[in-house]
Amino acid sequence: MRKISLFLFIGLLASAFSSCVVLSPKKYKALLAKQDSLSTGWTESQLMNENLESLIAKLRKDTTGLSSALNDLRNQYSEMNSNYDKLRSNSSSEIKKLSSDLEKREQRLKEVEEILRKRDAATNQLKEKLQQALLGFTKNGLTVEIRNGKVYVSLTDKLLFPSGSIVIDEKGKQALSQLAEVLKQQPEINIAVEGHTDSQKITNLGQIKDNWDLSVLRSTSVVRYLTEVSKVEAVRMTATGKGEFQPLGPNTSAESRSKNRRIEIVLSPKLDELYDLIKQ
Repeated sequence: MRKISLFLFIGLLASAFSSCVVLSPKKYKALLAKQDSLSTGWTESQLMNENLESLIAKLRKDTTGLSSALNDLRNQYSEMNSNYDKLRSNSSSEIKKLSSDLEKREQRLKEVEEILRKRDAATNQLKEKLQQALLGFTKNGLTVEIRNGKVYVSLTDKLLFPSGSIVIDEKGKQALSQLAEVLKQQPEINIAVEGHTDSQKITNLGQIKDNWDLSVLRSTSVVRYLTEVSKVEAVRMTATGKGEFQPLGPNTSAESRSKNRRIEIVLSPKLDELYDLIKQ
């Protein structure tokens, strides 16, 4: 509007001059003042227009940047959502696998517990049978007890051997024969024969040098009698000598030393089924 007014004013002024119209000084000054005002307004309008165009350009640039940032955020959200779906799917699969493994372990534990229960029941039954079969020898230093899931038949040396000898006497043979009858009825039982002595040093026993020799030779004598005479399967037998190093009590008296001189027959159920299960 100001631009049009300025052109109109100039046109009127030119028309006035061309028509040789004479203006009074007052009117002339008024026209000049109006011209200055319109010129100033025109300049201000140009500056405002330039500022407006600069602001519009800036806004367009900002809008472009915001649009790009918005697209990046959308892409990130899409990626995160995809990763979450994968994680949830994988987690579900892992949970199912862990649950399946746990069920298998629980089942295996139940099987192990059942095998151990059967072992304990068989051990108790074996102890009762041995106690009944060997009842007549309990007064001569024979004991039957359960330790760590195994049956221990302990026979003092005076029940099996003459003093300082490795040859089983008749009373000892009778006890071993009755023991063998029970063992032959229990083919699932492993048999370990352990020889034990007191701490007294060996003297005047020929080729027997020390308590190690005495404990081993007495142990092998019992094994030979059980396998060769009583016909217990040799594959089930083990002979070991412990010497003086696993006493039942201190070797401070004749009675204590007598208890330490013994043969222990250790009977343990075969646990092949349990070992196979553990290996799985």
